[in-house]
Amino acid sequence: MNRLTPEQRFQIVQFYVENNGSVRNTYRALRPFYRRQNRLSEQLIRLTIKRFRTTFTLIDNSHPQRRRTVRTEEAIATVERSIEEDPNESIRHRAQELDLCPSTLWKILLKDLGLRAYKIQLVQELKPKDHQARRRFVEWAQNEIAVVPDFHKRILFSDEAHFWLNGYVNKQNCRIC
Repeated sequence: MNRLTPEQRFQIVQFYVENNGSVRNTYRALRPFYRRQNRLSEQLIRLTIKRFRTTFTLIDNSHPQRRRTVRTEEAIATVERSIEEDPNESIRHRAQELDLCPSTLWKILLKDLGLRAYKIQLVQELKPKDHQARRRFVEWAQNEIAVVPDFHKRILFSDEAHFWLNGYVNKQNCRIC
């Protein structure tokens, strides 16, 4: 059911008073005014009367809306200064500190400042003998592609790492990105 209008709330209070404060009789008296799908419940009548008794009004209290901030030049400059001061602070904490929505801060970082979350990459050290082995592999692969046109679809490169529950990573020729 949709929210009640002030007129509907007034009607509920009026019938409640006419029926000597009986919620059940008010419910029965209001049945003809509402279709079966939109019929008021006794609970709704109780809540309406309770609200009327406490606030003395039939109008909805304004519900506080979540404040939305936009990506202004001032906000962008503030975020940039904040990052220079402490680049390791999380987005959630920085958003609280700067009084911005986390999503707004995220958009400023990505779109306006061009900053991305970095990921540590562990790369294999290349040694002088690796150059020759890689060149041999490339020549072999080019020959295979000349013989079998869809050879590149048959190659499977896999890196393997085992992650332990205590945070240890057992890396075998692995790139973590």
